[in-house]
Amino acid sequence: MNQSTRLKPLFHPGRLCITPAAHTALRGHGIPVISVVLQHVCGNWGDVLDDDRRQNDLSVETGLRVLSNYRLSDKSRIWVITEWDRSVTTILLPDEY
Repeated sequence: MNQSTRLKPLFHPGRLCITPAAHTALRGHGIPVISVVLQHVCGNWGDVLDDDRRQNDLSVETGLRVLSNYRLSDKSRIWVITEWDRSVTTILLPDEY
């Protein structure tokens, strides 16, 4: 029997933006942009410290900024940031911040 996992979004991402460099990095690794967005809004914060994970969980409940950090296969990173007011979510490289 084939079971699928239902993803439950924790918050609305608002308008989605991605920098050209982040788009190129994801495309180069064969990662669809939507998969990164889904991981982020469903609470998989990626490679973050425990304190940052707890802060993100609290931020979802209280309406603060949320930051995810995903490591790509070449050890580079992609950040996903949703602003406190949930107006916009941006996908970018850390050095673009």
